Amino acid sequence: MKGVLFLGLFLFFQVPFSSSQLVPAESRILFQIQQFLENPPVLQQWNKWTNFCFIPQSPSLVITCSGNHITELTIVGNKKSPFESLKSSSPQALSGKFSIDSFFTVVTKLSSLKKLSLVSLGLWGSLPAKISRLHSLEVLNISSNFILGEIPSSIVNLKNLKSLVLARNLFNGSVPDLKGLKLLEELDLSGNNLGPKFPSLGDYNNNNLVSLNLSNNFFRSEIPNGFNKFTHLQNLDLSSNKLVGPMPAFLFSLPAIQSISIAKNQLSGALPGSVSCSNNLKFVDFSSNLLIGKLPTCLGSSSRNRTVINVWNCLSSTSTKSQHPHTFCEKQAIAVKPPPRTSGEKEQSTVKLGVVLGLIAGIVVVVGAFGLLIFFIVKKVMRNRVESYRNDSFAFEKNSTLSKTTDGGKARRTMRMVSLGLPPYHVFTLEEMEEATNSFDPTNLVGEGSQGQLYRGWLRDGSVVLVKCLKLKQKHSPQILQQHMEMISKLRHRHLVSVLGHCVVTYQDHPNTASTVFIVLENVVNGSLKDHLNDWRKRDVLKWPQRMGITMGIAKGIQYLHTGGVTGNDIKLENILLDETLTARISSYNISLPPKVGSESPLAGPDHFTRYYSAATFTLLSLFRAIISESSRAIISESSANTNFIFSAKEAEKEDIYQLGIILLEVIIGRPINSRSEAEDLKLQVETALSESPSKLRDLTDPCIRGTFAYDSLKTTVQIAINCLDKEPSRRPSVEDVLWHMQYSIQVQEGATNSGNLSGNQSGKLSGKISGNLNNKFY
Repeated sequence: MKGVLFLGLFLFFQVPFSSSQLVPAESRILFQIQQFLENPPVLQQWNKWTNFCFIPQSPSLVITCSGNHITELTIVGNKKSPFESLKSSSPQALSGKFSIDSFFTVVTKLSSLKKLSLVSLGLWGSLPAKISRLHSLEVLNISSNFILGEIPSSIVNLKNLKSLVLARNLFNGSVPDLKGLKLLEELDLSGNNLGPKFPSLGDYNNNNLVSLNLSNNFFRSEIPNGFNKFTHLQNLDLSSNKLVGPMPAFLFSLPAIQSISIAKNQLSGALPGSVSCSNNLKFVDFSSNLLIGKLPTCLGSSSRNRTVINVWNCLSSTSTKSQHPHTFCEKQAIAVKPPPRTSGEKEQSTVKLGVVLGLIAGIVVVVGAFGLLIFFIVKKVMRNRVESYRNDSFAFEKNSTLSKTTDGGKARRTMRMVSLGLPPYHVFTLEEMEEATNSFDPTNLVGEGSQGQLYRGWLRDGSVVLVKCLKLKQKHSPQILQQHMEMISKLRHRHLVSVLGHCVVTYQDHPNTASTVFIVLENVVNGSLKDHLNDWRKRDVLKWPQRMGITMGIAKGIQYLHTGGVTGNDIKLENILLDETLTARISSYNISLPPKVGSESPLAGPDHFTRYYSAATFTLLSLFRAIISESSRAIISESSANTNFIFSAKEAEKEDIYQLGIILLEVIIGRPINSRSEAEDLKLQVETALSESPSKLRDLTDPCIRGTFAYDSLKTTVQIAINCLDKEPSRRPSVEDVLWHMQYSIQVQEGATNSGNLSGNQSGKLSGKISGNLNNKFY
């Protein structure tokens, strides 16, 4: 009897399985998705007998069916996104074979989907506009991936969307106008590179938003007044942006608000004492802003059942131990630029701007004349105070002025800089330079350029260094050189040959004019990348993984320089040094001597310790100081030089990318390229081989690396080089884009190495769309 009962129950529960089978087309789509995602662990149990509509739900996998169609698909992988990898391991994207366009072409065939969540799966590429084909979609969550570019404007066509989560990706640019998403209740764009314009959230009067998270982006504006219409808003997170202006008091009294986080912005001013808080408000964090004054009563320590975090502002009603001085916030608030104004506001301010500029011009002329008078008086006095030849070493520390010691500046003074295991930056004396080089013994001469010599030297602690001797053919004040060397002292990076110190020597009859600068550099002893490619024994050591590591290091060094505004560098094989671990070190970056005293234009010598002064603007105060210390003529010429620098910096940045493209080709073919025309010819050859067959591309590679590369890794690197060598500078990628794609190339290589699938003899059955995708992402 019991057997019959169990049999009956079994047949009863089998009925839904037989009558609710998924349509075959959608089953095939799920298997395609499994292949696109490279069979992640959560999908590895799928096989041809899987009944998808009855798979047990878990936090990592949910498939819901209705009427034989899939209405919900949730897949959560274990790949770290770029945002998450900052705190842990390296990012884990899908391989170079992945095509996001093809992937969403397949996904959008699930036309009945109401909820789509694809989280931590390593998706990369630009989100295609075809996502809007999912007309029934109510929830879209593609967070914690590597999706880049702008958010497609077609996303506003998802009229039924209630939740949009694009957090922890690489989206950039402006957010499209979301006014078409009238049902939207949750919006999470946190952890991207969006900005600077604050998103337009549509008709504030018709807004149903319950949760809004825009944290960890680059939005730079005031918080819109329309927020006071967010009557349903419960959770607001705008932290870690660059928001400016006053703190809107109405936020705290929104009827449904429960949590507010606006920490780590640049909000300034004081909160009105009459601010009222909603009874629902439980958490407030506005720490690390520029707020002053006293806290309103409802946000003070007496507020019950409410957590308020207000540290690192300039508030007077809280513990001073966790607050900045009042002057700190005042100065910082002045430095914060206001948000972009509308065209109407600009028209209203045109007349005022003209008046201000006229006043400034008049003041500059008057003070300039006065400054010239003082300059010539001081110059005449100093001529009567001729001193013997002396060495003038100096240290420049942040927030300090030029100071001299009683011993004529010969005492050791050290800059506060310790990094990468290097000794602190040191200001040397002439005696120390002579001692290090054995009085500049010719046997220690390493090389000679148009501006001076390069010597090998030994410091007192036994370390070997290089000493660059720059003879100044034009007049430079020690004060300006001091500021310049302060900038150089901060250029310390794993992939740069760092400056360890300097010494400035002045003229005997002009103690305020420098004659010689000695720059002390690290000594990298393993030769240059050019040496390794020219010597067949050294070249044979550089297999494909080593070459990828070297080029990645070069790109990281360039990124560091570009971040600091140092562009137009001399990126060549001979200027890439390799240390004992084959780590690439850029030895020739573009740091220039500052403009000479009274010159018409800045010095732009052929040596590559040259760079224009990078300050783009001058405050009136700095103009006055500079006029008194130098001459009005020097200031005007320097200001003109800065204007030229603004226009040329972008071109110089793209020139660095072009040079990086040449190096990529050189490490692929295994020999130096001697001219731009040769580089263009090689670019055409590899471009043709890339489009024809894998065997032709392999034939162009250095024989020393054949059998050591994964074809997809090689192909990705070739595509990077081609894009870097584009004749139109504006179409060349940024160094960040280069690093992004080189990381993919390395990941593909590592995957192939682990699986033993090397030798470069793969069939090359890689979709031609990969190349197109790379192009799209670059441009």
